[in-house]
Amino acid sequence: MSHHTSPERTQELAARVRDLMPGIRSDLEALTRIPSVSLDSFDQRHVEDSAETVADLLRAEGLEVEIVREGGRPAVIGHRPGPEGAPTVLLYAHHDVQPPGDDADWDTPVFEPTLVGERLYARGVADDKAGVLAHVAALRAHGDRPPVGVTVFVEGEEEVGSESLPRILERHGDRLACDAIVLADSHNWRIGVPALTTTLRGMVRAVVEVRALDHGVHSGLYGGPVPDGLTALCRLLATLHDEAGDVAVEGLMSSEAADLDYSEDDLRRDSSLAEGVRPIGTGSILSRQWTKPSMTVIGIDAPSVDKAANLLTPVGRAKLSMRIHPAEDPRTAYQALVRHLEANAPWGCQVSVTHDDDGRGFAADAQGPVYDAARAAFRDAWDGTEPVDIGVGGSIPFVAAFAEKFPDAAILVTGVEDPDTRAHAANESLHLGEFERVCVAEA
Repeated sequence: MSHHTSPERTQELAARVRDLMPGIRSDLEALTRIPSVSLDSFDQRHVEDSAETVADLLRAEGLEVEIVREGGRPAVIGHRPGPEGAPTVLLYAHHDVQPPGDDADWDTPVFEPTLVGERLYARGVADDKAGVLAHVAALRAHGDRPPVGVTVFVEGEEEVGSESLPRILERHGDRLACDAIVLADSHNWRIGVPALTTTLRGMVRAVVEVRALDHGVHSGLYGGPVPDGLTALCRLLATLHDEAGDVAVEGLMSSEAADLDYSEDDLRRDSSLAEGVRPIGTGSILSRQWTKPSMTVIGIDAPSVDKAANLLTPVGRAKLSMRIHPAEDPRTAYQALVRHLEANAPWGCQVSVTHDDDGRGFAADAQGPVYDAARAAFRDAWDGTEPVDIGVGGSIPFVAAFAEKFPDAAILVTGVEDPDTRAHAANESLHLGEFERVCVAEA
């Protein structure tokens, strides 16, 4: 089996994809109009509709399709056998999306795809409905003769932690067996430069509670000798970083990331750092994003400013999101966090920690024929531009679960996003020119 497509075949595929793009785009827009937010507080009928729509798209390409659920949101599995003896490729994406956030923050209607310049704006249009349609485009480009066996797996709860995924892998895993997997849920290095994601950080979420009193008391009468739960919580949270801004929890792994060119100005632009705010931590910026731990306070339970009484609050609670080195075991990292929080209890206050969620990271050994073929496809689709290997600071728990289930499958984490995509934020968008290249490369 040749691992490289001939130049003629590549040009033919590229021309075919170009012809298909208007149809792919209108299918993408139709799928994006379904507000398939998988969070419980949103109407889950939309997630069902979105699964049905994905199933229809795959059936139209000749796949045998089933919608499966194992206690969670619907996932779609489709399969089409290849020529005798050909390998099987699994294509992964997810059809659920993040909550839209505040309408006022959007410049265009949230679930009505709107073209501005070369970018299509809407929630989920990039993350990850463009991933779904990249798979459809690659299938369409090959028409009735796919060169390999193809299985498509489109998950319906990636944005809420893929809780039923282990059961899906356990019960339907035999149907997902493959030689290589393409996960279209990451991003490219920048417009015009394709990338393979070879590392992902793991994650740990925990809730910490600090108790100073059995019940609230008057802040004037007792303030002074008596601590309050919120002030104690603030002091405890402040111990999680050192002066430089590095994570201060003992015993966490870290390493240096690949030496790609990424400046503080790039970081400022991509992350929207406010005027005068300095980046925190030490080491290269990419190491801080990809291979060193990070710690974020993502929620606090406290009386609101508007309704606060003059009271010593008995208890403070916070939710922490920690990202960990790609090779770190989340259980070990959680234990290290618990030890740190308990050891740093301010003024003898009672500290209790509860585990909320975790996911393993991923580090690919990005060598071998499948990777060679992928890099060659990227080069062709991006007119000779050399693809780069990148890390991603976020986590895709599916990747680790999948790597464990199929240790011999080569895992290609590719993407439709770029630094301006703003996945999860207001004004999420997809660059249509890059999207076409993604479809060509995948085909």
